[in-house]
Formats: sequence, structure tokens, C-alpha cells
Amino acid sequence: MLRASERERAEAVGREALAYADGLYNLARYLTKNDSDAEDLVQETYGRAIKAAAQFTPGTNLKAWLFRILRNAFVSHYRRERDNPVTGGLDTVTPWLPRPADIGRQRDSVEIDRLRKAAAEDIERALLDLSDDARTVILLHLEGLTESEAAEVLGCAVGTVKSRLARARAALRQALRDWKP
Repeated sequence: MLRASERERAEAVGREALAYADGLYNLARYLTKNDSDAEDLVQETYGRAIKAAAQFTPGTNLKAWLFRILRNAFVSHYRRERDNPVTGGLDTVTPWLPRPADIGRQRDSVEIDRLRKAAAEDIERALLDLSDDARTVILLHLEGLTESEAAEVLGCAVGTVKSRLARARAALRQALRDWKP
């Protein structure tokens, strides 16, 4: 059982952590390449964060702490599943569900909508073709984490983050150099 002060701290961390749900989901989606697994990973991240709330130092970077927990949970899950002889099955199939149209898109022309869709698909494909490390560093950068915060999340030196980011950007430029709508 948690003491009252630990429970209050866990609740405070939980409330503040909810602000980062979208960013955590975005990273989880690109790491797992599956919506359902991404949701599970984010849920596991929040569970671990609440359990470890007493270890979080107030005033430090909660966002980087949560991304580190998510990455560690992903790596742990990957290591467990790597040796699992059972793979595939019906639960691994991602069902196709239509996405509701954005309200703002109704104002855009059909051509602009098609161009956005083509660009998004090509960018996502290029991101998914990157290594896990490169994709992770790009997504952490897009989430607004500094290089030192990303280094903290990834558990490596800032220089390593800088070089991974530079190589990942170059790979994306190369993959998208001939992009045509």
C-alpha cells in the first residue's frame, strides 16, 4: 500500500504526465509499427511511471523521464518477444478502419488534400524505413526534446544523439529526394 504522501505524489505525476500522451503515443506508434501495440506500450509507460513516481524528482524534466520509461518498456518487450516462438495470429492483423475527415479539410480543395495524403504516406514510409535508433531520435526531436534530453531518454552521450540525428536527417532527405506528388 502506498502511504498518503506517496499516493499524492503519484497522482500529481499522473496528472502532469497526461499532457504528454500524444507525444508518447506518436513515438510508440513508430517503434511498434502497430496502433494496438502502441496503445499498450503507452499504457505500460503510465503504469510504470505511477509505480515509480516516488523516484521522480519534482522540478526535473517529466517529459524526458516518461520518454525514457517508454523506450525502456519497448526494449524490454522486444527482448522478451525476440525469443518467443509464437508469432503472428489473428490478433497481429491491424484492421482497416476509415478515419473521420478533419473539419478543416472541408475548406481545402481536393488537390491539396491528395497532395497532403501522398506526402504524409511517403514521409511515414521513409520514417519506418529508418533504423529504430534513427527513428527514435527523429521523433524525440519532433516532440521538442533537446539533444541533452534525448540523450537522457536514450541513455547515451549527447554527441551520439547529434550524430544519430544528423544521419537520420540525411537518410530522410535521401529517401525523399525524388518525391513527387
